[in-house]
Amino acid sequence: MLRRFAGALLAAACLALAQPAAAQTRWVMASAYPEANFHTRNLRQFVQEVEAATQGKLQIQLHSNASLLPMPQIKRAVQTGQIQLGEILLSVFGNEDPFFEVDGVPFLAETWAASAALMQASAPFIRARLQRQGVELLYMANWASQGFYTREPVTNLEQLRGARFRAYNAITIRMAELMGAVPVTVQSAELAQAFATNVVTVMFTSAQTGVDTSAWDYARVYTDVGGMRARNAVLANARAMAALDAPMREAVREAAARAAERGLELAKEAERATAARLREQGMQVAEPSPALMTQLREVGAKQVQDWLGRAGEDGQKMMEQYRALLAR
Repeated sequence: MLRRFAGALLAAACLALAQPAAAQTRWVMASAYPEANFHTRNLRQFVQEVEAATQGKLQIQLHSNASLLPMPQIKRAVQTGQIQLGEILLSVFGNEDPFFEVDGVPFLAETWAASAALMQASAPFIRARLQRQGVELLYMANWASQGFYTREPVTNLEQLRGARFRAYNAITIRMAELMGAVPVTVQSAELAQAFATNVVTVMFTSAQTGVDTSAWDYARVYTDVGGMRARNAVLANARAMAALDAPMREAVREAAARAAERGLELAKEAERATAARLREQGMQVAEPSPALMTQLREVGAKQVQDWLGRAGEDGQKMMEQYRALLAR
């Protein structure tokens, strides 16, 4: 009898010890960007805030720099529940839905104010589309302004005719074609090698990407043209979110709201700091010529019309809302 009683006490003690571990939820998150990138720094703080708010009941393991999955595979992994969280460049998935690439349409939203208006007008449409795919949009965060990386100064688009233009989504492929360049799809982690082997000879991206990939090793000139401030989206698997208790879900969403605000300020600071970093490394950071800007806006106008043609009635509604916000 005593032996049975002692066994029962031991079993009860083991069960009590197991309770905290059983109550802890572990999530896996994937991102394609290096640790020094401001998006990754923002993600790290998001993770820390979630873990603190849930008193460690929700633990998130972040795999950065495409160490777990390459960026084009992250969204599908979140949808299927292979991972619970992921960060993507939203415009890469424009082949699924035009709304995923609206922020990447060149010269639709050239300024920070215009980018904020576009975010406000497009977010409900994007959120609804992701929900239908079993994904919850936690937050979106802009990249900084965009520019051309070249070996020689660019003052007009005629200089880019026939150039091997690095593309990473349908929008940049179309942009290259409209400029008379040859689009070549290359992910950011492969840029240095692609330039070194002349697989590409020009690219259009942010100063942050230039710093991330040590662009001074393969390009001499960065011409900042504004262009657009594309967005990253941080996504959660909807079933994983639903499995959390209400306080934990609220903690995730509140941390995401703070990350969205913080991401905007980080992007603005990165726009200044990364251009300065390129200059410090010996690159020429050039202002675009008026002739180049006129040509680029003509290309952008064609791409806006292309987008509207694919986005249908919802696209027209979103564009009307966006233009109304700009007019305020």
